[in-house]
Amino acid sequence: MEDNYRHKGLRKKLVNELRKKGIIDEQILAAFMSVPRHLFLDSGFLEFAYEDKPFPIGSGQTISQPYTVAFQTQLLDVQRGSKVLEIGTGSGYQACVLAELGVEVYSIERQKKLFEKTKKFLSQFPYKLHLFQGDGFLGVPEHAPYDGIIITAAAPEIPQGLVDQLKVGGVLVIPLGEGSLQTMLRIVKEEDGSLTKQQFGGFRFVPMLRDSGND
Repeated sequence: MEDNYRHKGLRKKLVNELRKKGIIDEQILAAFMSVPRHLFLDSGFLEFAYEDKPFPIGSGQTISQPYTVAFQTQLLDVQRGSKVLEIGTGSGYQACVLAELGVEVYSIERQKKLFEKTKKFLSQFPYKLHLFQGDGFLGVPEHAPYDGIIITAAAPEIPQGLVDQLKVGGVLVIPLGEGSLQTMLRIVKEEDGSLTKQQFGGFRFVPMLRDSGND
């Protein structure tokens, strides 16, 4: 778990790049300075860990581009103590960024091998993360309602089961679409149960799949 001066210098450069791209929340930028992204990548990618690019993490999944992680986090608009459900634990990087912001993180991963690998890896960090293995479309209803829900895969539709687990006034951040490009949506649940939607451009994610139980 080495995190040396060179790594910190590269993180500072990445943070400056994110700021130039429109990430204006200083707490989010500080979280990116604190969470060492290189630790979440396979050794073959260590030299490129602080480039603003996604990388494969095994099981057909990727660690998202830092800008995408920051952008989704900024759309969530979390406060310290907010309770957030993440759909798609992946490498655990997004979960750690949220935890660094003081968020109570619940995260579910569909792929069993990836879940077990990530759970073991994340135990080395000081964050208290609530990790689950299962179908992201179903969420984690036993711990609902949530102040925010963030989906880190391309969803074919807005899952009603997740909307049901959102507090009134809560925010769902979801890349929506089945093609090669998804539309990033920020959805707010209103008092009458209706949804207010805002669009924030195109992004690319691996598809969100239902749990077959065979992974």
